[in-house]
Amino acid sequence: MRLEVLKSKIHRVSVTEADLSYIGSITIDEELMNAAEIIENERVYVVNINNGERFDTYAIKGERGSGKICLNGAAARLAQIGDMVIIMTFASMEEAEAKQYKPIVLFPKDNKLK
Repeated sequence: MRLEVLKSKIHRVSVTEADLSYIGSITIDEELMNAAEIIENERVYVVNINNGERFDTYAIKGERGSGKICLNGAAARLAQIGDMVIIMTFASMEEAEAKQYKPIVLFPKDNKLK
């Protein structure tokens, strides 16, 4: 049996931009993506702490060290600049592997690694 388990989480980052005209996705500071082991175009799940919205999209790299978290396309309607979000990825694993797996959980300060 395969299980979907939390692979990584970027906990409580602030939305810095929203671009309704962009085709879609979420732009994430490349430094945060690397630390969370999120690859470009990987599916991510986003939870808006301020309004309860939950959605999935795909990640694209933002400028390294910028702290950028930009919701693009339709997702731009689901948060406002300054809203706090949680960005998560999941992976499919066999049960034995899932029981041993430790997800990466980041707690950035001001959208940057400490």
